[in-house]
Amino acid sequence: MAAAEAEHSDAVGDARLVDHAHVGGGLGVVLGVEVCGAFEDRLTSDGACGLVNVTTSMYSRCMSTSERLIESTRELLWERGYVGTSPKAILERAGAGQGSMYHHFKGKPDLALAAIRRTAEELRAAAERVLGGPGTPYERIEAYLLRERDVLRGCPVGRLTMDPDVIASDELRAPVDETIACIRERIAAIVDEGKRHGQFAPELDGEEIGAAVVATVQGGYVLARASGSPAAFDAGVRGLLSLLAPRTHGQEN
Repeated sequence: MAAAEAEHSDAVGDARLVDHAHVGGGLGVVLGVEVCGAFEDRLTSDGACGLVNVTTSMYSRCMSTSERLIESTRELLWERGYVGTSPKAILERAGAGQGSMYHHFKGKPDLALAAIRRTAEELRAAAERVLGGPGTPYERIEAYLLRERDVLRGCPVGRLTMDPDVIASDELRAPVDETIACIRERIAAIVDEGKRHGQFAPELDGEEIGAAVVATVQGGYVLARASGSPAAFDAGVRGLLSLLAPRTHGQEN
């Protein structure tokens, strides 16, 4: 019975997406067409049919209601923080009905946890694609530090550490702490590998270098946002890489 009510609520919420929009000076009609449980939003104007970018068109055409709720919550946590991410705002962003959240999740804290876990998982996966890639230990750390980032936007996980409500909750903070620790440990292992192969000085401490790399990245985001330029981030990365540069034969002797 509860499932049926939630499905009906989703349908009602999605039906609200039918609206009007101005395009090219004319008035078109936005039609919600259900595809794989989501909605493909079409705009009809002067007999032409094309796609229009309204709420649900931001998400995959085959995204389930629970996925839309998670993605919406991730965006809102970034934009407004935990307190500003209200259930109403989540439902509106997801284009979901009133009963959807409580059908799929226990409530806002449970949904926020799912969203934070997703963000943390994606960051770990992005880091591993580089750190676990080809190249020498130094080259892999270099690739991690130099990988493409939206520096002025900031780090989604780093942003969560500045949300007092997230940090005050052991449950919400756990995925953030685990992700940062995971990346530090991965880099530490790479440094130890480089030491075994004689690429890094034997006195380097892998755990300390792992912490320094993460601190450089996260601190670089802060400096870049404060200055309005990625130059500060780039300078920090170049400085750390120069300190980590592999030893030459002359240095070994």
